Amino acid sequence: MGYPDIPDLKQEAELLAHYSQLRHEYGARAIQPILDRARRELRAAIAAVRRLPDDPGLARREPNELKRIQKLRPGGPRRIWEGFDARAYAGRLEGALLGRMAGCTLGAPVEFWDIEKMESLARENRTSFPPRDYWTRVPEPFKLRYGLSPREAYTRDKMDGVPTDDDIVYTLLGLLVAESFGSDFSVADNARAWLKHLPMACTAERVALENLRAGVPPLQAGAKDNPYCEWIGADIRADPWGYMAPGWPEKAAAMAWHDAYLSHRRNGIYGEMYFAAAISAAFTVSDPCEALVIALSEIPIDCALSQGVRWALEEAPKIRNYREARDAVEKRFAGMNRVHTINNACLTVFGLTIGGTDFTRVIGETVAMGMDNDCTAATAGSIVGAVVGKAGIPERWTRRFNNTVHSYINRKPVFRIDDLIRRFTRQARRVWHS
Repeated sequence: MGYPDIPDLKQEAELLAHYSQLRHEYGARAIQPILDRARRELRAAIAAVRRLPDDPGLARREPNELKRIQKLRPGGPRRIWEGFDARAYAGRLEGALLGRMAGCTLGAPVEFWDIEKMESLARENRTSFPPRDYWTRVPEPFKLRYGLSPREAYTRDKMDGVPTDDDIVYTLLGLLVAESFGSDFSVADNARAWLKHLPMACTAERVALENLRAGVPPLQAGAKDNPYCEWIGADIRADPWGYMAPGWPEKAAAMAWHDAYLSHRRNGIYGEMYFAAAISAAFTVSDPCEALVIALSEIPIDCALSQGVRWALEEAPKIRNYREARDAVEKRFAGMNRVHTINNACLTVFGLTIGGTDFTRVIGETVAMGMDNDCTAATAGSIVGAVVGKAGIPERWTRRFNNTVHSYINRKPVFRIDDLIRRFTRQARRVWHS
């Protein structure tokens, strides 16, 4: 998919602002009408682009409605376990949850960094790269993320509990949704939970939350004024549905749809469905790649995400490290936004195919690839964690978690990891016995 030659409008707008200030300082007149005209013309261009019709054939291959999505899936196991396997689930759930937290926490201080910048930080830290432990020092150590956790709280020696991150908050929020409304929650139920629990959000989630607060119905909140609806935000919300429907990819994907539809469309929705199914399947396999293949059976066979993931799986035997993975994705998806679902999903796939069941290598290589690397490493960590269980995660990754997760959820600043494990287990039993 080749993108149009999109100009650097941010740079052009900045130049316009700076020259306007300069000419005003030199006494020029009639600047304001020029600026007003530029704004009108830019808004007219935005409106004209939004009015352009979609390709009807592509739209048929990429529906938004759950039943239509399910009709376009390839064959698959749908349900792998015959019933809830409590013994198989216990250690794997803890591994998945801890793996997600570790991957996210490792990637958070270097989110969106270029590879070269991360390599430089590793040299400053006098540590290996890709990282095999948390960073020892990070820039701007006292700057708060999400208004709560200083950046140094994500480092090896200053960590005290899992620091705040939206990737973790949405995992917690999914649990709260299921506890309040059950596993058959509706999009409207999900909207009620967002309005109750979320004080803030980013990109597509921010748009949906603002739309809900403005009275837009939940089924329209993700489509109104939302250019981010195929970005990674729904993808990162996949994990709780996999945790609560272990061994049942179809159910996990259906729960994910009811969450994703609130803020996303098309491949944005499929990203959450795909990884929810992958995490569900990961509870039943011994190789993360098996889960990645199984999960393709829960999204439309000809959608762009499915094509991208199949390409990544086919390319994987030739991809030996983080740099080759990033180069391959940059070449394949040139022009795609670095926060998009598809390119980041492919990096997640490469992290798992490179690392296999070596937890440290999976999250280290995934973070080293860059792009939205706290998100990709969190998802990769969740999948490999569900495969290898808690016993397969080296203790250094969880040593400073101290049974604590920090959160910006309204009136719920702290969660306990052992309590989360009990609560997810309770919901998994409910799903399987409903």
